[in-house]
Amino acid sequence: MNISAKIKSQYKIADKTEGVMKYIVRDLEKIVCQVTKEYPVVLITGPRQVGKTTMLKKLMEGTDRGYVSLDDLNERNIAKTDPELFLQLHKPPVLIDEVQYAPELFTYIKIHVDKNHNPGDFWLTGSQIFKLMRGVQESLAGRVAVLSLNSLSQAEITGTMSSPFKVDFEQLATQRKDRLPADTKEIFERIYNGAMPAIVSGAIGNSQIFYGSYLSTYIERDVRELSDSIDSLKFLRFITAVAARCSQMLNVAEIARDADINQVQAKNWLGILETLGIIFYLHPYSNNLLKRLVKTPKLYFYDSGLVSYLTKWSSAETLESGAMNGAVLENFVVSEIMKSYINSGNQPYLYYYRDKDAKEIDIVLEHDGVLNPIEIKKTANPGTELTKVFEILDKSSTPRSKGAVICMKPELGAIDRDNYIVPVWMV
Repeated sequence: MNISAKIKSQYKIADKTEGVMKYIVRDLEKIVCQVTKEYPVVLITGPRQVGKTTMLKKLMEGTDRGYVSLDDLNERNIAKTDPELFLQLHKPPVLIDEVQYAPELFTYIKIHVDKNHNPGDFWLTGSQIFKLMRGVQESLAGRVAVLSLNSLSQAEITGTMSSPFKVDFEQLATQRKDRLPADTKEIFERIYNGAMPAIVSGAIGNSQIFYGSYLSTYIERDVRELSDSIDSLKFLRFITAVAARCSQMLNVAEIARDADINQVQAKNWLGILETLGIIFYLHPYSNNLLKRLVKTPKLYFYDSGLVSYLTKWSSAETLESGAMNGAVLENFVVSEIMKSYINSGNQPYLYYYRDKDAKEIDIVLEHDGVLNPIEIKKTANPGTELTKVFEILDKSSTPRSKGAVICMKPELGAIDRDNYIVPVWMV
């Protein structure tokens, strides 16, 4: 069975009909429709190939909204050299793709918005997040709704709409009915294959070929847009060194050493990966009542398939039994929880805890005035020893609430009254 067939088998994705691949509904669609009624400009940021344009084109069907891509060099030239003419040629309502290539447009979009006050006039997409945000903050503050899209979540792949992950038994019990159960082998197949739409939909049958092309075609091209002095081979060594340290506290010196670059370059290139929406950080939870805390963030990738490719595992089976199995499982779970918030248009308040005595909690989730401590473990039989460390948060001024161990146990359960057992497939 090839990779796309395995994915379809696990997630019950239909085969293509009459040559058209099945469209996978995105959670963010309802948020886009909502903010389009409220804001004149909607900006969707995120890495390339995660489905930003596909989603917006689907939402455009049956409307009079126009479309133009700044990947087209002629259109890009007009947008940069004569943005006023560009907006005359492409009148709102319009979707402008890859708008980061012509930040000159922002001032003229602002002029149009201030004159006409029409909600939903401009849909914009961009794959260079920080560069875009700077332009937006300078020119379109108060006029734009900024949303992010990443690779598919488990909820989207199974066709169920997700809500922000919470350690709430009733919500978890509801999610259990909608999600597709998976054992350890199937979970690691999901991790290994990744969640890029081209792979999940079956348009690409081999995830390793996809990620190889993705690196050389998209990431390398965008990296050169941001820094034309980058050596391709060194950058590949660099991003491989970063992937090998997913779910670990950031160590710039080690990454620089492995990539044979200096630490200043390593910091700059990490900034580029964050700008492109490839990586993100969990910062340590801090509170003025908690002493002796570390201050270094932990590093994660949004897509576990890219990590699997970069760290050169030959199959899901070797990944499951390999030295990185705990790290990639943690990366997968943290990214899924992060996506559940981003896809709902919410700001995630996710942290981790570690002190100078090496006491650590994988995730500290802060919401509604309480803290939920969460451990992630590749075990099917979690015990109370995993939740003992949660008590350290009782010293915080923010009260500790229910905790959870996210693990390979097949069913939702509890360790005790205060700590739940959550299967990975339910996240």
